[in-house]
Amino acid sequence: MSLPAFDARFRREFEALLTWRRDVRHFCDRPVAEAALQRLTSLAALAPSVGFAQPWRFVRVAAPERRAAVIASFERANAAALAAYDDDAAARYARLKLEGLREAPVHLAVCCDAATTTGRGLGRATMPETLEYSAVMAIYAFWLAARAEGIGVGWVSILDPLEVLAALDVPASWKLVAYLCVGYPTDDWATPELLRAGWERRDARAVELIER
Repeated sequence: MSLPAFDARFRREFEALLTWRRDVRHFCDRPVAEAALQRLTSLAALAPSVGFAQPWRFVRVAAPERRAAVIASFERANAAALAAYDDDAAARYARLKLEGLREAPVHLAVCCDAATTTGRGLGRATMPETLEYSAVMAIYAFWLAARAEGIGVGWVSILDPLEVLAALDVPASWKLVAYLCVGYPTDDWATPELLRAGWERRDARAVELIER
């Protein structure tokens, strides 16, 4: 099999995809087709993984009572996070929209199966965390593939992972890596929402190439 030719046009389009990827918190009520979800998870499975372990597990959360438990976990965690800020920071935090749990048509919990024997442990004896890193790679592959189809993704991290796992009733060896809201965004922005809201600025160190 010959390597495809990734020309200048493709590289520009890929840069645009990275720029417009964005974390989405505002979703419209348009449903996401089942075929699209299957296609996106299949593309996510092309991600690299340590020892070819492929430890990611995508769980579609459809039951209303399970979604309600996740929303309740977010609300508790968000209240605790708000209480940790004071004065102006607390006021700015309170104005932020940090999830789309009620609006998003699709909820996906992405877990890492710590007990998987696939890959036979290759590459992770000295860095066992690479198993979870592999799941993150699949999440990002899913995210980019979704954006390429006009579908938005939002990562909700303000929740208790143990509460979520209990609500989902998944195997004990699975660890929650991400809880994703998936759907069509109401608006598209090339600029991160937290940057637009003035919560944080670009950090020059993030693009610095450090030499040692």
